[in-house]
Amino acid sequence: MRGLSFICLFLFALICEGQNYKFGKVSKEELEEKVCSIDSSASAAYLFKKRHTYFSYHRSDGFKLHTEMHARIKIYNQDGFDYATKEMNLYKDGVLEDKMTEFKAYTFNVENGKVIQNKLEKNEVYKSDVSKYLNEVKFTMPNIKSGSVVEYKYIIVSPFWSNVDEFIFQHSIPTKRVEAIFEVPEYFSFKPRTKGYLVFQPIQEEKRDKLFYKTEVPITENTKLDTKSLYRTGEIEYKKDIYTYDLENIAAINDEPYVNNINNYRASVKYELSYTKFPHSAIEYFSTTWQDVVERIYKSASFGDELKKTAYFKNDIDALLASVSDPVKKAALIFNFVKSQVKWNGYYGFYSEDIKKAYKDHVGNSGDINLMLTAMLRYAGLNANPVLVSTRNHGVPLFPTREGYNYVVTWVKLPDGSEALLDATEEYSIPNILPLRVLNWQGRIAAENGGSGLIDLYPRTKSKNLISMMLKIDEEGTIHGNYRSTKTNHKALAFRNEYIRADKSDFLERLENTYDGIKIENYVVKNDTDLSKPVTESYKFLKENQADIIGDKMYFSPLFHFRTVENPFKLEKREFPVDFGYPSVSSYKILINIPEGYIIESIPESVSLALPDSLGSFSYNVMGNGSTIQVAVETQINQSILSPIYYEALKEYFNTFIQKEAEQIVLSKV
Repeated sequence: MRGLSFICLFLFALICEGQNYKFGKVSKEELEEKVCSIDSSASAAYLFKKRHTYFSYHRSDGFKLHTEMHARIKIYNQDGFDYATKEMNLYKDGVLEDKMTEFKAYTFNVENGKVIQNKLEKNEVYKSDVSKYLNEVKFTMPNIKSGSVVEYKYIIVSPFWSNVDEFIFQHSIPTKRVEAIFEVPEYFSFKPRTKGYLVFQPIQEEKRDKLFYKTEVPITENTKLDTKSLYRTGEIEYKKDIYTYDLENIAAINDEPYVNNINNYRASVKYELSYTKFPHSAIEYFSTTWQDVVERIYKSASFGDELKKTAYFKNDIDALLASVSDPVKKAALIFNFVKSQVKWNGYYGFYSEDIKKAYKDHVGNSGDINLMLTAMLRYAGLNANPVLVSTRNHGVPLFPTREGYNYVVTWVKLPDGSEALLDATEEYSIPNILPLRVLNWQGRIAAENGGSGLIDLYPRTKSKNLISMMLKIDEEGTIHGNYRSTKTNHKALAFRNEYIRADKSDFLERLENTYDGIKIENYVVKNDTDLSKPVTESYKFLKENQADIIGDKMYFSPLFHFRTVENPFKLEKREFPVDFGYPSVSSYKILINIPEGYIIESIPESVSLALPDSLGSFSYNVMGNGSTIQVAVETQINQSILSPIYYEALKEYFNTFIQKEAEQIVLSKV
């Protein structure tokens, strides 16, 4: 029995050693692990992740928020090398800013049977300005190889104690163990907001703590100025709530086609400050409703006050509208004027950095440009308001918080009752055709009187791509003919953004490579800069090996290189919505002239499909007549977002039309 007990203790000790999460204690077993025990296909995994967020009191400047981070990541192969790079945001506002302290980071490898560590030096950590309110810190771990383990640790000390970053439990790689602790003094009331499909609950406990303070003593006749008695020190005992999360073996959540932002569905918890109640002070509420959020933002000097300023543009707008009385024309002229006058610098934000400087220098962030647009429309007598937006890469603002938004566009209502959403950062946009980055559920109108209302950002009008081709297929299976396409709305916007700014020879080369070596001549684009019209492209083409010739028969797909070959929806089950961005129509009308000496033996049967509740449709028609074949194929998606309850139907819909487009026309020699 003693021998058995010794063996059990020995094995237990080995297990504990293999699970030692103390910084720097990376085991040889962790380094030699070839595949992840949670997911054998994973390219990397969090072996351990710990976050501890708590408050500290400083006698000189009050409370500060501390966030300690510790991560240990296993890199299984080259596809996981990206996880050796870390980026983080540090907030700032004037003289106040987040600071990173106590940073240390190492890469661990096994070389010649020994564990070797490489330290990341502090001068290899790079800090850059992102905007007036944001810095970025970035580092990449050294000596990364397949099998490496990287480990880093740091503390973020923040004066912005009201803004507690989201606790994220689920990542794009598996997580073997995650610990999270949030300690809150009794003076702060936070509401936890959870999201994702993972079930978790914190362990909650209460402890006592102390803070030490120093206050000035009022000077009186009896004050001894030659002593240090001008200050009085003391201590206050208080209670704090501690929330602890301890989770194991968390599967990865991976991005999929047609997801607006996978971060919206990661398992996480966000603590939102509801109110503060300090000793001998009244309760102060923080952003408990969206109305509060909008009012706070609107009252800011960098937002609401900028909408009142007109002197910097007054003379230019007066001259622009001197002979115009029609409100629609006024709105269009101002919109186009701002787009041409001020270029977007790529920075997001709903606040203005410096709106006058942006106007003078002809460059600014999204806040500068669209607040300027709103102010000009109001100056012209139009009913215009800014709309707060969370871009697709920022996520969906589920709960009332100022950080929920990171962008602004403009809403205008015209006297005829029509409404338009405008974004002057996008040079080739038109009213109600916002850039894809902005199409993220709903925006929130911030009205002049403090009012707030939701507005749908997704367009209702379908974007079209209408393609027509006349071609001939010869006896060797080569096709050659003429191509023409007409694009509207978001299809046109996407094309213009890609085409106008591109080197034309590079653009044409990419187009030929997209269709696997098609040869294109006489390439012509019309209306590329005339936004009032659909954009068209046309060209002559030649493409070889488009038919299988077996004996005296020829086989080919009637859609040739345009047919859909892969279903983007592969999961058995999907728990989050399918986001197409905008409703759309794609149409193909093809006239095929068959080779001399051949007749049409068989053609695919025509078919029509429909998604439930008129969400989409597919029609496929092939008709043969002597030496010509006419093909008409149309797919429609009628809504921007489809609920996951339609996922199975959508998956089957794609499977069916992919199979249909794969069916072949058969020609026989006479």
